[in-house]
Amino acid sequence: MTRQVTLAPPAGADNTPLLRRLAPARNLTEEVVDQLAAEIRGGKMAPGSRLPTEAALMRALGVSRTVVREAIAALRSEGMVVTRQGSGAYVAADGSRMPFRIAQPDAGGIADVIKIMELRLAVELEAAALAAERASAAQVVAIRKALAGIDRAIARGDGAVKEDFDFHRSIAAATGNPHFAQFLEFLGRHVIPRQSVRLAHGTQTQQRDYLEMLQKEHRRIADAIKGRDPNEARRAMRSHLSKSLERYRKLAQRVERRSA
Repeated sequence: MTRQVTLAPPAGADNTPLLRRLAPARNLTEEVVDQLAAEIRGGKMAPGSRLPTEAALMRALGVSRTVVREAIAALRSEGMVVTRQGSGAYVAADGSRMPFRIAQPDAGGIADVIKIMELRLAVELEAAALAAERASAAQVVAIRKALAGIDRAIARGDGAVKEDFDFHRSIAAATGNPHFAQFLEFLGRHVIPRQSVRLAHGTQTQQRDYLEMLQKEHRRIADAIKGRDPNEARRAMRSHLSKSLERYRKLAQRVERRSA
């Protein structure tokens, strides 16, 4: 069970943030950034208020001074925190300038995965349609190469996570609008959720069959783009992402029933 730790408020602060002790998991700096960002966005750390000291954060979160400093530096680079020489770190006064960001999903965080899938559904449908309208010959070749990369990964028994991401990114690049590709880059590891939430596919053969099924969906998208059919590209992408979304929703229901 995650232990909740309440920090004593720093001098001059009106709000006391509630932080939870972190488990030694993935990137601890990202964990600290996500927690502090959530506190700031949630209003528990008011604009202009001073953050807890390094020592207080280290005790509350169970991390090293290096992790705390890296997290503060990351928040400062995002415009969420400002530092003052000899005084410490403060929440930025102008909260309207904070950039949009998405916290990394917790291990097994199916609800988070579903939210990202819904967001992708809204964006990638139009990306596929625009790619069918605008893709250059070289970009169509790049999409086919990304598709072949997935085939090779499956053949060698790999999960094809990187290759799957490369396929979706190649479609975004083919829109001719750099913001689509930048958005997928921003989402990063969120784009292919099976690396953060494992679906129960049974045997190795069943897992491969699952990936082959996904690859058939990918081929339909690629064929529509190559055929310059934006409506079919949109339908194919909708089918692909909707099916994935439905699989994760069913998994969430199974997990909920088991925990009930």
